[in-house]
Amino acid sequence: MKRIDGAISGGCQCGAVRYHATAVLDSSHICHCRMCQKAVGNFFAALIGIPRDAFTWTRGTPALYQSSDPVTRGFCADCGTPLLYDYTTSAHLNVTTGSLDDPSAFPPQVQFGAEGRMPWFADIGGLADEGSTEETMAEHVAQIRASNHQHPDHDTDQWPN
Repeated sequence: MKRIDGAISGGCQCGAVRYHATAVLDSSHICHCRMCQKAVGNFFAALIGIPRDAFTWTRGTPALYQSSDPVTRGFCADCGTPLLYDYTTSAHLNVTTGSLDDPSAFPPQVQFGAEGRMPWFADIGGLADEGSTEETMAEHVAQIRASNHQHPDHDTDQWPN
């Protein structure tokens, strides 16, 4: 894996836990294994490697769950956001790509756990696209946005303001 220098940050939905890294690895991936599915409550986990010496928690620390003898997973104890996959003997750890402030910068390079991939996964691209501001949802979306408690996608000196 190749190290790519450059600052990134991320954190949980509520802002109680934030992190910063000065480098990532070219290892952005998704994992379809059943353990990852359950850990993130979704069809796959999206993860990216970060060298341990390039990573710091900048606000709070995650709660930890030992999902297997060599693997610890971290999540925000306040809002439940999955944040970390840590294979303890590895030289790097993995953060959930969705917890990055700019997850679009790290498209997956590979898929793991193919045996657990949902059989219909290849058909997702053919589903209808609907935004969250469609006329049929405008009132619902406005109510959610008016009472949004989600931390912004950037570091803040304190949260909530």
